[in-house]
Amino acid sequence: MADQAFLDVMAHLPAGVVVISTRAGDEFRGLTASSLVSISLEPPMVLVGLERDSATRAAILAQKAFNVSLLTRSQEFIADRFAGRAPSIDPKWSTLPHHLGVNGIPLVEGCAAWLECRLVQVHPAGDHDIFVGEVQAAAAGRGDPLILWDRSFWSLH
Repeated sequence: MADQAFLDVMAHLPAGVVVISTRAGDEFRGLTASSLVSISLEPPMVLVGLERDSATRAAILAQKAFNVSLLTRSQEFIADRFAGRAPSIDPKWSTLPHHLGVNGIPLVEGCAAWLECRLVQVHPAGDHDIFVGEVQAAAAGRGDPLILWDRSFWSLH
């Protein structure tokens, strides 16, 4: 299968946009992802795919924990920043409204919902790794979720 054909097909699968975050010492790491999947209710677990060469991936492996901030439509610029398409976030996240979860890892302020996860499994998958997290805490916020579809951001309304 041609790489472009695969990318074109996957672009037609709507997905929520999230920031996966962790810490590395006294600094924070994060990236934009659209691969968050709920995989278990008991215990509550999610999975996310992360590129092997990602600094966030390496920090999650060291920290053994990560958080997920489900972005709202008004947070498109944040998604672009963590995807490397806009000015990057500094390592202290001083220019980004956030708060620390119980696990000491940042969560984006004003997001539609969030999860705090303990890393429980890692599985190789092509040029990515699948990270499985057991959800330790979760809450719903407000706002329409940011949706990625056909290589553009959308909302439900």
